[in-house]
Amino acid sequence: MTDRKDELAANLAKVEERIAAACAAAGRAREEVTLIVVTKTYPASDVRMLSELGVRHVAENRDQDAAPKAAECSDLPLAWHFVGQLQTNKVRSVVGYADLVQSVDRSKLVTALSKEAVRQEREVGCLLQVALDAGESARGERGGVAPGGIEELADLVAKAPGLRLDGLMTVAPLSGEYEGRQQAAFERLMDLSTDLRRAHPAANMVSAGMSADLEEAVAAGATHVRVGTAVLGVRPRLG
Repeated sequence: MTDRKDELAANLAKVEERIAAACAAAGRAREEVTLIVVTKTYPASDVRMLSELGVRHVAENRDQDAAPKAAECSDLPLAWHFVGQLQTNKVRSVVGYADLVQSVDRSKLVTALSKEAVRQEREVGCLLQVALDAGESARGERGGVAPGGIEELADLVAKAPGLRLDGLMTVAPLSGEYEGRQQAAFERLMDLSTDLRRAHPAANMVSAGMSADLEEAVAAGATHVRVGTAVLGVRPRLG
């Protein structure tokens, strides 16, 4: 397993260099940006090695992958982020291990998360997933609330027992006005974050950027970047 650990260490070092360079170019301190490693489809042994290499934040987008992995790694000092589209029938499981859910995008999900967090006596951090490919009141093709729906949904999360409103998340759109314009999309998210913080000053987390566009996210002002492939390699095909 040392070969794999060496590979992960080398990849982490390259990603760290990219984040540091992007911060320097943007006039930001390196400490302003948190790396979240997206470990989907990779085994718990990789998560364990990443923890040994200093990673403190990991993310998953499918509960069936995440739940057993989180259980196997429950002894590690990790914060688990759920970043995929979340169906209400998976909420009970996800609340059992997720410290943050980054894909909150509808009132029904807020209600389910709140009820389960209270039942399990947990506090779950929530990011509103913003769909920049949606109209003012529609939903995006990969989930997410339209910009026009942020205020109402944020108020709902802020009032919900067991939940904590932490900020906003987006995925660079594959269509619409921001197609191929990642930095413009992330700058729009930062504007929306500024608006959100007027009513909810503590909701200052902005999760944006992945392996291919983390520099654009850092330049725009993201506080967290979600990197999978650049750390773990190209994922095996699910067959």
